[in-house]
Amino acid sequence: MMESLEETELCFPQLLNSSCRKPKRSETEAVLVYILLSSISVLTAALNLLVIISISHFKQLQTPTNLLLLSLAVSDFFVGLVTCFQILLSDGCWILSDCTCTLSVLLDYTITSASVGTMVLISVDRYVAICDPLRYSDKVTVRGVVVCSGLCWVCSLLYNSVVMKENIVQPGRYNSCSGECVIVINYIAGVIDVMLTFIGPVSVIIVLYLRVFVVAVSQARAMRSQRSGTFLAKRSELKAAKTLGVVVVVFLMCLCPYYCSTLTSQSTSFSATTVPLESWLFYFNSCLNPIIYAFCYPWFMKSVKLIVTLKILRSDSSETRIL
Repeated sequence: MMESLEETELCFPQLLNSSCRKPKRSETEAVLVYILLSSISVLTAALNLLVIISISHFKQLQTPTNLLLLSLAVSDFFVGLVTCFQILLSDGCWILSDCTCTLSVLLDYTITSASVGTMVLISVDRYVAICDPLRYSDKVTVRGVVVCSGLCWVCSLLYNSVVMKENIVQPGRYNSCSGECVIVINYIAGVIDVMLTFIGPVSVIIVLYLRVFVVAVSQARAMRSQRSGTFLAKRSELKAAKTLGVVVVVFLMCLCPYYCSTLTSQSTSFSATTVPLESWLFYFNSCLNPIIYAFCYPWFMKSVKLIVTLKILRSDSSETRIL
């Protein structure tokens, strides 16, 4: 009886001496957590897929700013897939291979870095649009945005591959038992990573948006007083700056707890089988962005209606006027 009870607590009962133990939790708690997190993951993937289809399909939406939102939606979509993948297959124990463990964490890190990089690009885009509207169309082009977004993703992948090189060369080297997924990063690399993917980018984002806020307020006053002789940004650009400002603020609110816990922690390891609350808060941010678009961008709801009703299957649907 004791042996049977012990086996039920193991991730791999057939590996008595090397298997990890399953975390103890009540059945009710396990079911509620599973349903909640799975729902968030599926909703995140579905909503961001709608954003991806909308901007990719309708030509009128393919502006530089929206292409940056497309890059952000791609990263958010992958967040939904990765979290759903972990929930469905882990359940407290990592039942897949060590290589899959390493690749999943590498993808997780790459998505995070790409998201932060895209937020920096969005801040730069709004800064130029509001602070230098005369030269915006010359400085910010569709081709330039595509190149910058592509470089952001490639650099994120290469950078995190270097950071995780020891884990990539020998997957599972830091696992203490079967059923564990632990990634350990060199302490110096961890400090550099926090500087490059958190402190540096967040500082740039805050400085640029403070400047945008100051200029936007002054331009709003100028519009009210109908002052002439000054070229002001379009009202649509100011509205876009406000909407994307909300996106950036929500992103920072969800990102800061994740990195603050990393800064205060003495450990430089990551375990896919015990994901902390701060990480799930960061993942949840990916679900919030499409909801923000729904409230602030009329074109998003209009395009969603066309997608859901399958009207995008028409041959000329990509030319539909959305704006």
